[in-house]
Amino acid sequence: MAGNGSNFCVGFPPICRADARVLVLGSLPGRRSLETGQYYAHPRNAFWPIMRGLVGAAGGYEQRCRRLMEAGVALWDVLKAADRRGSVDAKISLKDAQVNDFHEFFFRHSAIRCIGFNGKTAESLFLKRVVPSLGLELPQAFGLPSSSPAHAVLSVSEKREIWRSILGPSLGALSSKETRP
Repeated sequence: MAGNGSNFCVGFPPICRADARVLVLGSLPGRRSLETGQYYAHPRNAFWPIMRGLVGAAGGYEQRCRRLMEAGVALWDVLKAADRRGSVDAKISLKDAQVNDFHEFFFRHSAIRCIGFNGKTAESLFLKRVVPSLGLELPQAFGLPSSSPAHAVLSVSEKREIWRSILGPSLGALSSKETRP
């Protein structure tokens, strides 16, 4: 975290290859992720267990990221930077928030056929702050249950099955390379 105070958060570049077919979008990395420089680093966040079940993303962080890319999954956040206290999306201040460059991203990743929003905040931010200025035809987009530990209404296995039902068709045969947690 850097910027105009200890609450200013700057996100990460996307994890992706040019042939990615599915884009999973979060809102902005949480405190633990920013401290470690890794997406979804909080040990109770369900993202990596979900991805392990969907595409076999297991092992250390680099191995999990490599497996996502091999499976055609790109990972990024809607916001490039924003002020936020803690890790909860509700604490993101949109006053000086900056969105990532999706026009350039979609130009460079024309094989994207599906966007999955990791939680309602990511979906809302994208629809309100990105779509109006894009001027591009977007792929199918779907809201997914948040992988955040703050969203505890569903178990990890319930979240995984919902993610599988939504993203699985876009992942094709690769989504069947599953390993159970």
